[in-house]
This record gives sequence, structure tokens and C-alpha cells, in this order.
Amino acid sequence: MSKGTCKAPSCDKEVQAKGYCSRHYSKWRKGNMPKPRYKTCNAENCRKPQERRSLCSEHYAKEYGKKTETVAAASTAAS
Repeated sequence: MSKGTCKAPSCDKEVQAKGYCSRHYSKWRKGNMPKPRYKTCNAENCRKPQERRSLCSEHYAKEYGKKTETVAAASTAAS
């Protein structure tokens, strides 16, 4: 029983899962297809999964970590 052909452009192989053949399904799972498996980080050239505020944990820490530390330091200094 055939499930159809792969939905990747110019691929005529039989579907394995999620509408992709085994080769393209593997690429999709790794996030290397045009429509990635997970929503990815909005930072330029970053393909990691989003954690908070549309950023991966690394870029979120770079963007918001210092601001949080500064506010915490200011509040303890005022006490």
C-alpha cells in the first residue's frame, strides 16, 4: 500500500513519515528543510529551537540577561 510521493520539490520517492521520504524526513527532523520541525530562533543564522521571546536560550541570555542583572543590582543597592 503506497502512501504517496514525497512532498519535497522534485522528489518522487515513496513517503515514510510526515509526507517526506526517508531522506527528506531525516533532514526535516534535523531542522534542515525550508519548513523546520520547530520554530527557530529569530537571531540571524541561528537554527536552534525557540525558548523565550522568539529566541533560543543562548541569544535570550545575551539579550536579556544583562538587563535583568542590572535591575537586580540596582534594587539591592537601593535597599
